[in-house]
Amino acid sequence: MLKTQAKYHLGQVLRHRKHPFRGVVFDVDAMFSNTEEWYAAIPEDSRPDRDQPFYHLLAENDQSYYVAYVSEQNLVPDDTGEPVDHPDLHDLFGDFEDGRYPLQFQLN
Repeated sequence: MLKTQAKYHLGQVLRHRKHPFRGVVFDVDAMFSNTEEWYAAIPEDSRPDRDQPFYHLLAENDQSYYVAYVSEQNLVPDDTGEPVDHPDLHDLFGDFEDGRYPLQFQLN
């Protein structure tokens, strides 16, 4: 049985190791849980191992806002202390404080 533990937590601001974007964690998969088409679209020499946590981020770069799906090995904490401006943040989180976003949403 595979046991994994996520290194990062909901509401944490992270940045990608190689690509110029950062975002806020809003969900975590214990191991790869996206489509085969998505995985095959990654160049073979850059494909991350499937058996590690993958994070769903409300992401931003200099040009746009989007949702990113990123392996743990490709993420590092963002130490800028700056908030993320993604327009969907306030649907899930409270105001930026102490370098993170507190989880805050209504359950039906």
